[in-house]
Amino acid sequence: MNQLEQLGALARRAIVNTSRQPASVVPSILFPLIFMSMSAGALNKATELPGFPQVDGFMQFAISATIIQGILFGAIGAGTDMARDIEGGFFDRLIASPVSRASIVIGRLAGAATLGFVQGIVFLLIVMLLGVTVEGGVAAIAMIAVAAAIIAAGVGAVTVSMGLRTGSSEAVQGAFPLIFVFLFFSSAFFPRDLMSGWFKTVASVNPLSHLVEGLRTQVITGVDIGAWLTSIGIGASIFALGLVLALAALNGRLKASH
Repeated sequence: MNQLEQLGALARRAIVNTSRQPASVVPSILFPLIFMSMSAGALNKATELPGFPQVDGFMQFAISATIIQGILFGAIGAGTDMARDIEGGFFDRLIASPVSRASIVIGRLAGAATLGFVQGIVFLLIVMLLGVTVEGGVAAIAMIAVAAAIIAAGVGAVTVSMGLRTGSSEAVQGAFPLIFVFLFFSSAFFPRDLMSGWFKTVASVNPLSHLVEGLRTQVITGVDIGAWLTSIGIGASIFALGLVLALAALNGRLKASH
């Protein structure tokens, strides 16, 4: 079996494992939707503030942040699954085989990317049923789904590195709030133009602000390739950093096992 076939086999395993865990997948869609509904009820009046982007309602403004929330929930599963493979002994059997070491990590990230792609489409279809208009239409939905897959792979790579470092699914899950908090220090739920003081400064330097805004533009304005490429670029940067961390963690675990 060549490296491409090995990667395909491990990717299929990750995707199948993800699809067989509704207890992990459903909360990653349900909880962000509940949070968005609560926020829309409490903050809908904010859309009437001078300078607030022209939207049909707060739900249209917040759906991009909801997608990122769902991705953060879902991508943590890549790290916990890797840790479970270590805890259950499958990882040891895997490294004893002639499988490509990089395939172990990249194959696992295929599950996170696939879930992220599906989440992006599902979230948008649900809010459209609730009356939200996606100004960019089908093209915007496809663009957001692609961006969601890249972002999910990036966040998944970071959590996989945690799983490889710790070998503990509980430790990976415990690190989730540290990742999640970055979303609340961004412009995910309020426009930067209406912020002031230190919070605006933090939100402006937070990459998640620009990532969410790039996706938001496709929903509230229409297809904007430049804004989309900004989101793609940030997602790809997270992926590159996460992959370096994950491969370094893998090498460290392999050295420790010898």
